Amino acid sequence: MAGITDQPFRELCCRMGAGLAVSEMVSSNPKVWNTEKSKLRMLHSDDAGIRSVQIAGSCPDELAFAAKINADNGAQIIDINMGCPAKKVNKKLAGSALLREPARVEQIVKSVVNSVNIPVTLKIRTGWCENSRNGIEIARIAQDNGIASLAVHGRTRNDFYKGNAEYDTIKAIKQAVSIPIVANGDITSVEKAEEVLSYTGADAIMIGRGAQGRPWIFREINHFLKTGTKMPAPSMNEVRSILIGHVMELHQFYGDYMGVRIARKHVSWYIHSFALLGKESGEELGEGFTAKFAGNQGKAFRAIFNGLSSTSEQLETLNLYFDQLVH
Repeated sequence: MAGITDQPFRELCCRMGAGLAVSEMVSSNPKVWNTEKSKLRMLHSDDAGIRSVQIAGSCPDELAFAAKINADNGAQIIDINMGCPAKKVNKKLAGSALLREPARVEQIVKSVVNSVNIPVTLKIRTGWCENSRNGIEIARIAQDNGIASLAVHGRTRNDFYKGNAEYDTIKAIKQAVSIPIVANGDITSVEKAEEVLSYTGADAIMIGRGAQGRPWIFREINHFLKTGTKMPAPSMNEVRSILIGHVMELHQFYGDYMGVRIARKHVSWYIHSFALLGKESGEELGEGFTAKFAGNQGKAFRAIFNGLSSTSEQLETLNLYFDQLVH
């Protein structure tokens, strides 16, 4: 979720009911830490809730050093990324490429755990490819070397994000180890959240893409798991407040130039999610809301919004569009 789970989005997700929001992936290579992008990703002293910082790399010593620096800068949990499928990450033997080398996984885990006095967690996929699903082996290495909890995405690296996530491997991992297991992959509804928890026996679920443009999914799931009933969809006024508030926070965090550009993709995700929201909301938003945001008008609005170049133009256009929907 690099480029997505920045501080403004993490703050929003926590307000919407997320129990833990993990930072964007930070490279363990100190040579890149002076870039503006890395500096922003390493800001966590003001984060709400528990501050979990995800690091990525392939060198045990570098990862240990990165863990210590981030812990000194306010991280309360260090999360090691061994799940990213991106080619530019894997070609450096980082992310999910490490699943092909269990011995190096053990070296990394030992090094990072021994470098800090805070919990260290791990994120993996089920394996490198269909013929090498070694998630259970990696989970046992993690448990034996001090990992506090393990998040598992139900795809191999070669699956990227294609097809459907599978949960059999996550279930088998949960049965093989005693540390907490977090299930991840294709959890986009309250029903799916309950289904995955029940089937895998996992201790928690992790949501990534399912929260893009729909940060209220966390409170919806919390409510459903506690009561067995669905909570009402957010009203149009609340959606307006959440979206515009999010955009304003992006402007403030990144500054005018980058804030405008980062806001574009988030607004696009919100608009894409409104089709589902309209179907769920009944009379509160109704079919007209859905059609305008998800249909041709939604596409036209995205084109207009992506052409705006100032923070004031973005906020003015969003307010105008919601005013038109109300009327």
